[in-house]
Amino acid sequence: MNILFIGDIVGKIGRDICRQLLPELESEFRPDLIIANGENSAHGYSITEKIYKELLEMGVDAVTMGNHLWEKREIIPKIDTFDRLVRPANFPPGLPGQDHLIINVQGVKVGIVNLLGRVFMQCLDCPFQAAEKLIPKVKAEANVIIVDMHAEATSEKCAMGWLLDGKVSAVLGTHTHVMTADERILPGGTAFISDVGMVGSYNSIIGMSREQIIKRFLTQMPEKFEPTETGPGLFNAVLINIDQKTGLTREIKRIRRVIEEVRA
Repeated sequence: MNILFIGDIVGKIGRDICRQLLPELESEFRPDLIIANGENSAHGYSITEKIYKELLEMGVDAVTMGNHLWEKREIIPKIDTFDRLVRPANFPPGLPGQDHLIINVQGVKVGIVNLLGRVFMQCLDCPFQAAEKLIPKVKAEANVIIVDMHAEATSEKCAMGWLLDGKVSAVLGTHTHVMTADERILPGGTAFISDVGMVGSYNSIIGMSREQIIKRFLTQMPEKFEPTETGPGLFNAVLINIDQKTGLTREIKRIRRVIEEVRA
């Protein structure tokens, strides 16, 4: 089984890049399942119902989220109807949305789990304890399990990879928007990478306007960050080849494309 996991999609340009590249990538890599992190897809912050449907229509099969999930308040009463979207499982109990997702892929059930880190981020329930409680439940339904660890600290993501080695198919880091070169298969057969990267403006600072971020660093004054929506585009993803019988990974491959002209 081949699974294509796309890094954080940032703004309209990120969505346009995905729409432009996915047909080519599907032809080249023949993914059985496409997963994308969509927590920055609505102008850099969260997602909307319209954009959620847009991602599905362009070929994305499942959407993971992160710390910006609730910044589009309009999705709060609707999120339970988004049957292909999974939110972080370590949010406080009782919140709307699915804490894991099971998808049937050509007769094989695939579990998708989303966790949110705590180091340098908001204070939430422990992602490690949440994983230890949730993964056995997902394992009872699906042999192939993909975990999106949305976190700032490399050490926290790495620790999650080792905690779940041999228990899940992959632990894939998201959130920093910078693709790392540490992809590997851990001894127990779990694929790991610290960060998959992003899909967004190439000439930006992690997808956001250079001028706004530089001004913030120069002045230390509050500055609204908005995504750069023009210019060349960057596409980051990983392709994972999984033995669907064992649920363990055979290969993980980084995919990085720079597009000089992004078509709207």
